[in-house]
Parts: sequence; structure tokens; C-alpha cells
Amino acid sequence: MHIFPAQYSTLSAVALKAHIEEAYGFANLSCRLLTRNVSDTYILEDDHSKYILKIYRYSYRTLDELKGEVELLNILKDNGAPVSYPITDLAGNQIQQFQAAEGIRYGVLFSFAKGKVFPIPDDEQLRIIGRNIAAIHNITSVCELHHERIVYNIETTLEKPLKTIAKRFAELPDEYACLQNLADKVIERLKEFDTSEFSYGYCHYDFLPKNFHFDENNNITFFDFDWAGKGFLVNDLMTFFVQFFFLIHFKAITREEADRLFGVFVEGYREQRDISEWELEAIPYLGLMFWIYAFGFYEENFDDFSIAFLTPKFIRERVELIKKWEGWYCK
Repeated sequence: MHIFPAQYSTLSAVALKAHIEEAYGFANLSCRLLTRNVSDTYILEDDHSKYILKIYRYSYRTLDELKGEVELLNILKDNGAPVSYPITDLAGNQIQQFQAAEGIRYGVLFSFAKGKVFPIPDDEQLRIIGRNIAAIHNITSVCELHHERIVYNIETTLEKPLKTIAKRFAELPDEYACLQNLADKVIERLKEFDTSEFSYGYCHYDFLPKNFHFDENNNITFFDFDWAGKGFLVNDLMTFFVQFFFLIHFKAITREEADRLFGVFVEGYREQRDISEWELEAIPYLGLMFWIYAFGFYEENFDDFSIAFLTPKFIRERVELIKKWEGWYCK
């Protein structure tokens, strides 16, 4: 029987359970789908252990890019960083392969990050986050992966995304012009920094609180290195700062409290690694690059996961949010 071509299928949790049990030598697991996204996430568990299984979209990541993510996580784990790491199967593999309707999809089984998300960490947690991100940077600033990962620069975070989203903004010319003007401002402003002195290496590029857990003893575990790539390491402080911007925007905290909390985080970071005032001053402009990069990401993956929210209303609201960021922080 001919199978009609598919662009996205959801792999059976029952079949994945059987595959993982056989490949890893586990028994009596349960398996259920948690989220559908650019990678589908399943949770597997028995009476004693939990694991996270991520099944990557067919068109989302090349095998070499996925190998790069796995390689980076292995390096971090081997050097004592508190990360969710890939589990090795009985044959010595850390990447599984599945023949889905749309083509080959790859999967990775990860250790489970115990604990929960804290949207507004307290002072001690902020110091822990800062110290541990700095410790991760001490590793990622000196390692070199054998496999490809994205490089975060002007071309990948400004120029390419603006080209990618141009058609989506065809009926929103004012919003598109705004993003173009902001990109020009970033490029000109970055020329005023001596970026050759900025710390460089592999950054997570998505260090929002949704991507790390604290357990009951304040032990932290970082996960979701899906966006990890090469760039200025201060990008990770920038993405963490984005959370405070959201909290201010939604009136959960004041700007004054956000500045204080971020300062505590930076103090913790500086206990393990230096960061210059110039790098901190660049955060608002790196943030504009992050916002525009995210627009490009939504568009590139529109068919698979963002169709529900990438609407004219969302675009207008997001551009207004970016303008607020620029007005508050980019002087």
C-alpha cells in the first residue's frame, strides 16, 4: 500500500517504550508524550528513574548538528557541569534513528532534570545560577566541537532572519521597517565596542528559567541545549536578562527590583569568571539580535510548530515588545 508523503508525524509512545527498553536494557517503563514542538518530548519512567526522550523533527536538525549538541553535553558532563546529559544505549550509541512517515527522525534519551522551574529565583538561587553558568563558560570557552553548530553573529541573527521573514511581513510594512531600523542600530552600536575582547565560545542562547530546574536542596540542572552555538558568552547573560524584562512587562516585579536581582546574578557569575562592563553594556543590543533571530526561527519552523501563534496580532504585539526593550535599554 502506498503511504502518502507526510511532513510531520507523531511517533507512538507505545512503540517508543518498546524500542527504548530493548536498546537500553530497561524494563517496565511507562512512556507518554509531553509536548509537540520542533522536537517532540516524551517522558519515560519506572518506579525508580525518569528519562526525557527528544525526537527531533525530520527537517529541523541535520545529524551533524545533533552530534554537536550531544558532543557538547558530553564535554560538560565530563567536566562536572550540572546538565541533563545523553544516555548511552547497550550498543554504545547516544542517538537513536527512527524511520517515520516523513523520513528519518533522530532521538536522544536524556537524564531527567530533577526539581522545578522558578520564574523568579531568590537571591541564593540567583547566585547559584550565576556561578554555574560561569562554570559552564569556563568549559565552553576552551573546547572545540568536531561537529557543526550555529554561529551567532550579525549574519545569522539579523541579516538572514530579516530575509526569512520578509514575506510574512508583507502586509505589515511598518513593523518590518522597525525591525530593519533596529538591526541597523545594533550594527552601528556594536562597532563602538571592542568585541575582540569579549569572551567567546559555545553559549546556550536560551538560558530562560524554563530551561533549568532547582530541586528541594537548591541543586540546579540545566537542559535544552537545542540552540547551543558559538558566539559571545555574554549572550547567555542576555537571555537570562530577558526573563526579567518579561517579568517587568507583565508587572510581576518593578524595574528597580529586576535590576537588583540581575545584579545578584552577575555577582554570582563573577565568583567563577570575569565579565567586563563593556560586555554587560552590550546586552541590550545582543538582546535585539536575539529577538530578531527568534522571528526568523518562528518563520523557518512555521509549518511544524508556530502556526498557532505567528499571526499578524502576535507580530504587532511582539514588535511593540521589542520597541519597549529598545526604548528602555538601548541608549
